[in-house]
Amino acid sequence: MPPTQDIDLSTPLGWKQAFWFPVQNRLARREVLIGGLLLLIPIVGWILNMGHRIEMTHRMQHGQPAWPAWTNYRQLWKDGCPTLLGMIEYHAPAVVVGFAGWYFQLVALQCLASVLWIVATMAVPGYMTHYCYARDPQEIFNPLRAMRRVWQAGPGYWHAWAIALAALALSFLGLLGLGIGFLWTSVWFWQVAGFSFATQFTEVFDLRGEEQMA
Repeated sequence: MPPTQDIDLSTPLGWKQAFWFPVQNRLARREVLIGGLLLLIPIVGWILNMGHRIEMTHRMQHGQPAWPAWTNYRQLWKDGCPTLLGMIEYHAPAVVVGFAGWYFQLVALQCLASVLWIVATMAVPGYMTHYCYARDPQEIFNPLRAMRRVWQAGPGYWHAWAIALAALALSFLGLLGLGIGFLWTSVWFWQVAGFSFATQFTEVFDLRGEEQMA
């Protein structure tokens, strides 16, 4: 039997709960280990880790334990690719404006590019949890709808951001482990961030389904 999962999307979001979520039992820690090892494969490992976070959230939204989620690698790839494309789409205007600002040496454009990048990053959680629930690519490629959901998510959205940014800062401690430790602390960070936003959006938008057979 899988180890007990005490922290899931029904757990009120808090700092301790979010930080502990990815390592709360033996199986969870094993999956962080696998995720870090896969990051040794450029690009492919990152996409699979993205798909893994989607699989964990999807399972919890449908009444299953988050783990094991390193099972169907084809599905992980299938989930990771469109979400990556969504991130590229959302951040593309910032890249274009930033390049123009660099090429023409215009500080105003460089500042605008920074603002566009921040807005795009803020919008990404607006589609991610909904995609986890339904696995419908149409949830991804609509920045305006994603931003609308961000505003509807309430103060808990900013609470999730505070937790995610703190986890990001802590993840750099992995560099002390001869640099390579960052592979695993970054996986931990992304799972903390994913759990934090998924908890908030799942609650606000009632993204819960019937329990499914694994």
